[in-house]
Amino acid sequence: MKYVLLIPDGASDLPHSDLDGRTPLEVARTPNFDALAQRGRIGSCLTVPDSLPVGSDVANMALFGYDPVKYYTGRGPIEAASMRVPLNDHDVVYRCNLVSSDGEIMVDYSGGHVTTEEARVLIETLEARLGGRRFTFYPGMSYRHLMVWRDGEPGQKTTPPHDIMGEPLAPHLPTGEKDEVLRQLIWDSLELLDGHEVNRRRRAEGHPPANMIWLWGQGFAPKLEPFSTLYGLPGAVVAAVDLIRGIGHLAGLDVLDVPGATGYLDTNYQGKGEAALAALDRLDFVFIHVEAPDEAGHQGDADAKIAAIERIDADIVGPLRAALDAREGGWRFLALPDHATPLALRTHHRGPVPFLLYDSRQALGGPRLPFDERGLAETRFHVERGEEMVPLLLDNP
Repeated sequence: MKYVLLIPDGASDLPHSDLDGRTPLEVARTPNFDALAQRGRIGSCLTVPDSLPVGSDVANMALFGYDPVKYYTGRGPIEAASMRVPLNDHDVVYRCNLVSSDGEIMVDYSGGHVTTEEARVLIETLEARLGGRRFTFYPGMSYRHLMVWRDGEPGQKTTPPHDIMGEPLAPHLPTGEKDEVLRQLIWDSLELLDGHEVNRRRRAEGHPPANMIWLWGQGFAPKLEPFSTLYGLPGAVVAAVDLIRGIGHLAGLDVLDVPGATGYLDTNYQGKGEAALAALDRLDFVFIHVEAPDEAGHQGDADAKIAAIERIDADIVGPLRAALDAREGGWRFLALPDHATPLALRTHHRGPVPFLLYDSRQALGGPRLPFDERGLAETRFHVERGEEMVPLLLDNP
């Protein structure tokens, strides 16, 4: 048996007026999802416990099969595992976004989707001027970076920048123990980066500047039991973003590199599908994550979100379906968003998401429902905890 878990990040949504009261999942042309749904079963899942924030970090930790109430410590240290950042037990890791700001307002959580090459120059500038024994800045991809506070304090309240687009900065700055240290780093970064050559060039080209950092998602390094120990089989992860790759590393899974996989709308969808199939030649489980629908949701771009969903169906689900149907032994497939990222809200939204479970060996019971939000109201197949989804996929309740 082969097992595929596919996460179209943030693909779930709310009915939208620009789509005649429908959602992107309802509007998108998805013949492969539709065919699997006809023989599979549609259900709903609460991926995030009420006690934790609605984010891809919490939700995906659960969807890897780990109870986030037990294992979750923060987003930053998960991404540090992907980037192989050395940590001791007292180091606190923060997600360090490069953002666009006028000094008062959060203009863009992604610094206008600054390129990785531009971002590296900016992060290196911060490390040279603000880094040292106490703080270290680590460049990642595009706007996503890390800052480590050696022997630091993790107890502040911080806010994801994508939750405060267009809002004043001041009410959302870090608060709590030694918050003045983090606030000073944020304001110092604005002074250093606003007039930087990279941002002068970006402005001249009509792009928003990546002129400030935003610190959030802090925590100590978590420790996960190996996936193979918990679930009895080795596996692989196909993902571009450091968050998902980090969980994969912490879980002892084989984390694959896919050329052209960006974690953005222009990612290499076909390459992800091909990498997943290649992994299944030697392993029995693969976790595939696609960030694009979430990015489109944060931008409020309905057309981009629909296009991303259609690309996932055509370039990942279609080839997987054709290749695995031709193999002996059978395969099981589970697809679900980690959370909703509604176009109207442009941030994450708490609540159940639809899932599609398929088994090539048999038609699964239940009414024939579409793989979209309509299934949430009509299904009687409800899963209350995200960490129950891997056992469901493995047919091992």
